[in-house]
Amino acid sequence: MKDEQHVISKIKDTLIKASTTFSDDKKKVLSKLIKQNKSHENGWIIKSILANALVAEKNKIPLCDDTGIPHVILELGKNSNLTYDLIKAIQQGVKQGLKELPGRPMAVKGDDTQRLEQSQGLYKSSGAIAIAPIQVIKMKGPGIKVHILMQGGGPEIRAKTSKIFHEHKISVIIEEIVNWATEGARLLGCTPCTPTIGLGRTHYEATSLMLEAMIKGNFTVQNNLEKEITSKLNKTNIGPLGLSGWPTALATFLQIGPQRASGIRVASLRLCCLAEPRKACCTL
Repeated sequence: MKDEQHVISKIKDTLIKASTTFSDDKKKVLSKLIKQNKSHENGWIIKSILANALVAEKNKIPLCDDTGIPHVILELGKNSNLTYDLIKAIQQGVKQGLKELPGRPMAVKGDDTQRLEQSQGLYKSSGAIAIAPIQVIKMKGPGIKVHILMQGGGPEIRAKTSKIFHEHKISVIIEEIVNWATEGARLLGCTPCTPTIGLGRTHYEATSLMLEAMIKGNFTVQNNLEKEITSKLNKTNIGPLGLSGWPTALATFLQIGPQRASGIRVASLRLCCLAEPRKACCTL
């Protein structure tokens, strides 16, 4: 493994970038929407979203008061080694990043029951927030890439993972996903959203694919299914901040995995809010 302190520093910087910076493709889409939006009010909202994001990036301050729960996805290339020491260094880098950001203190004290009840209060340090279980995927070429996602509470409340009886028609699957997304977007508040979707054989696989869609998704590169979902959501007239109008969705990120011979498909949907996906990547 490379020098431990070097890894810790890179992970720390990546977490801070994920928490404070819109990706270049998202900035391009927002800039385009500002020019296209004929509504003065909605155009002002989109312009304000982008302006605030640029201030956050310049000053390295969080994009949202809900600074999120860190999720780490590792892409392993050929001949790369995933070791205990590397995982430990990544965890330490996340901890340092949360302290320096700073993240909102959200780690709950106590045993299993006390944590569920939140009866013992919170740890004061944002560095006490634990990483969600680390996900590992295969990568073409050599090396190791570390993707960090900062996942906020609002999108989690509106997320859904469930079965869809597909009837051997992709249109049935898309219609059900759009129905879920429409219901969630009406309650989310922080629109325009970005639906991220995984379609797999099990709930675990579908959710893993949803997270993979988030790191691989590009606001300026959309396939036909992604365009269809975005278009249907934008016809709901929910609008920015739920104040009606256009747009309700910026884009859709969709990842489809292996499927089984079955009458159902398992879909995992998470409506990323206007600040998300908060993501950044580094190479080790």
